[in-house]
Amino acid sequence: MAQRHHDLTDPTAGPVSTGDALAGYLRGQATEFLRALRLHRETGGAVPNGSSGASTGGPASAEVRVDAVRALRRSARRISGSLHTFRPLLEPEWSEGIRPELAWLSGTLALEHAYGARLERLLLALNRLSGAAPVPGQPAGAAGPVLPGPADRAGHPATPDRGNLTVGAAKAGALLDRQLTLARTRAHSTALQALGSSRFHAVADKVAVLASEVPLTPTAPATDLRSLAGAAGERLADAVTALPLVTAGSPYNAEALIHGLSPDPAPHPQDAPWHQVRLLLRLHRYACEVVHGRSTPLDVRLLAAGEALDRHRDASEASSAAAQAARTPRIAPATAYALGVLHADQRHEVEAARYAFQRSWQKQTIGAP
Repeated sequence: MAQRHHDLTDPTAGPVSTGDALAGYLRGQATEFLRALRLHRETGGAVPNGSSGASTGGPASAEVRVDAVRALRRSARRISGSLHTFRPLLEPEWSEGIRPELAWLSGTLALEHAYGARLERLLLALNRLSGAAPVPGQPAGAAGPVLPGPADRAGHPATPDRGNLTVGAAKAGALLDRQLTLARTRAHSTALQALGSSRFHAVADKVAVLASEVPLTPTAPATDLRSLAGAAGERLADAVTALPLVTAGSPYNAEALIHGLSPDPAPHPQDAPWHQVRLLLRLHRYACEVVHGRSTPLDVRLLAAGEALDRHRDASEASSAAAQAARTPRIAPATAYALGVLHADQRHEVEAARYAFQRSWQKQTIGAP
């Protein structure tokens, strides 16, 4: 079992980490970034000058490219997050120039995976809510897309038994499939264009320099990192304190459904503070990695809190996608009804994730076993 991480503000919590440790961490992340970029190019993933040429290679190469993009995102997030937490120790002009570019890159590369995962989540929920059987050949608990057709996107024959699906659920699934597949395709093209753009090449060049030389301030090499890392933990704690944890501590409440029928297409207003906590928790984790090294495991309760917030984000975005689909003009009442049920289901998933986070955070705070 993973052990509890050290208190970043405790002066006796292991050896002092200074700016030299920050430099080593950033160099390591930059090296991982460049390694992932080279792997992506070797598998035919790079598209020069933003063109829309097709990638080469078989399924194995495609899987390697996906892993390479994931590694690019992971390194970009860690570099950007560390530059934010420890910005007083870095040359301001350089740090403020590269940090938003890394955030742009990470966000752009994340969209394609996000749309695919959202579609899978919604179709599985539709099958669960309608009592549909999974596609033959899939493990128990898994289900295929809720849409008619001779074959699914993987090339396997579609199940002939759609009797358990209501007409509304089937049409809702087909509508979601069209909308989110289109969004995913566009995100894929955007990612390819980004990886071939001059903007990306400029970011890659800066990361290449970072792999060998970190622009620290003159006093940074001898500066203790724990105060800055502790400040990141305090910002997280303050943000959690502002959350309605008393409400989230109830096994069930209808808070997540409020505003659910609003015609406003904007994101759910209650979710923003929870998303902010998720980002601050990520920055706290990265600060722990810098101070104590990536080999030091985090407390399992802190990890559980992060997983709950990930589920919260996924369910929130899925509910927004269902609501957006329900606003499609001239859809049948049965389709709109199925999408409404799906939206409510995902908002209840939001509430369940908040409850799970509250439980995990309470244990993390009081140190309960």
